[in-house]
Amino acid sequence: MPPYSYRHDPAVPDFDDRAPVAFMDGDCALCTFGARMIDRLDRRGDIRICPVDTPLGQAMLRHYGLNPDDPESWLYLEAGRVWRDFDAMARVGARSGGWGHFLRLLLVIPPPLRDWLYAHLARNRYALFGRSDLCEMAPPSLRARLMR
Repeated sequence: MPPYSYRHDPAVPDFDDRAPVAFMDGDCALCTFGARMIDRLDRRGDIRICPVDTPLGQAMLRHYGLNPDDPESWLYLEAGRVWRDFDAMARVGARSGGWGHFLRLLLVIPPPLRDWLYAHLARNRYALFGRSDLCEMAPPSLRARLMR
């Protein structure tokens, strides 16, 4: 899809898209860990986090062809462009800097294997990592990033 295509989708609520946004499962322990890592590593402090169970999160997942009732992916939005899965993690790492740059190593994995691995982890995320509420016990710095 072209950049900013969601702006022309009447199902997607208007939101401030000037800063990057990570759309992720707020019930997944692995995603919660990812959100906490964004909070720690994002040197600019501008990456926001939108749980996919919000109206905006649900609409964005639908817009990009994902099932909002069983989100097996997460999205990273920056400058109107969207990345998914390990590509999204690598992009967040590159933007965050520092130790975050190591996430770019995910791109070394050949795409078919990388996609299979991500899909396998995503389908089994609750069994492998459990559940955790993104907002529960979140430090103030992380709560400030959350879009509700």
